Amino acid sequence: MKKLLIALVLGILVFSCTKEPTYKISGELTGISDGMVYLNQRVEGEYIHIDSSNIESGLFSMQGSIDMPEMYYLIIDGKRGAKSFFLENSEIVITGHADSIRNLKISGSEVHDEYDQFSESLKAFYDDFREISLAGRKAKEEGNVELEKMYNSRSDSLYEAFTSYQLDYIRENSESYIAPFVLRSNSYGLDATELEEYLGLLDESLATSQTVIDLKERVAVLKKVAIGQPAPDFTQNDSLGNPVSLSSYLGKYVLVDFWAAWCGPCRTENPNVVKAYQTYHDKGFDVFGVSLDNDRAAWLQAIDDDNLTWAHVSELNGWSNSAARLYGVNSIPGNFLLDEDGIIVGRNVRGEELQEKLAEIFE
Repeated sequence: MKKLLIALVLGILVFSCTKEPTYKISGELTGISDGMVYLNQRVEGEYIHIDSSNIESGLFSMQGSIDMPEMYYLIIDGKRGAKSFFLENSEIVITGHADSIRNLKISGSEVHDEYDQFSESLKAFYDDFREISLAGRKAKEEGNVELEKMYNSRSDSLYEAFTSYQLDYIRENSESYIAPFVLRSNSYGLDATELEEYLGLLDESLATSQTVIDLKERVAVLKKVAIGQPAPDFTQNDSLGNPVSLSSYLGKYVLVDFWAAWCGPCRTENPNVVKAYQTYHDKGFDVFGVSLDNDRAAWLQAIDDDNLTWAHVSELNGWSNSAARLYGVNSIPGNFLLDEDGIIVGRNVRGEELQEKLAEIFE
């Protein structure tokens, strides 16, 4: 009997020492009595369900285990938006009103506390952006072109400072669990070489982070569509439902233009693309529009309203558009300029830069 007791005690000790660490989420929501909550993770640009719980009298709970702290997203079924937060193997409490998901309070995660501190440090930039944007809009409404240009220039300078601040954070906090997330947030403006450089700064302990894995895959995609590379071919249906291939436009300079009817900046840029098309089409320039719309009627209406008289294709599946994935497009407007041989010679050339680039080629 004594030996049996000793064996049982030893067994319990071994189990305790080898037990996998877990997260325990306890939630208390107001404004909702029952329903479902989902814990999602972003993997390769898609959001997948990791865990879920019933809501009973405003309360919910979840328990599981993760390899390392990373950004996760809490979704309440039937409610708009999501609460992003850093999950780690600890006891985490989530509280707030169900109709204000983004304002839910998170406690119990040291990594999320660090993220909150970092986010707080960005608020001054957001306040300045808001002030400059309002002033620029007012100048535009009053027809003061010079003042509008000044505010646009100031906005560009502020954006550069905003980006530099975040990239400096990565350099100075390369072991931080939030560094990969900060890098992903800034990856849209980085080419393959730049993104690979910043990934190289991250501590080796972060190599298995899902965010790092996704960013390495993005580097591989961006290398295939870097300037000097042949543009990958693709085929999608045009506005009449007929399949059209990008390769059918070889032999001329082509701007592969990723946009959508719902995208405000895209619609603002469209007049500039129209100007380029009208100026240089007869000289050997064309545009190949790829829409990230879901709504066919809205897509066609925008084409008509903005006088976009070139070829347009779409899968009408939003960000899941296969061509956008093929070209690593995850922000719009976005474009690629191809030469007569289908070689990429420019990327995200917009505004005056597009006009100047085409002038170099055709004049």
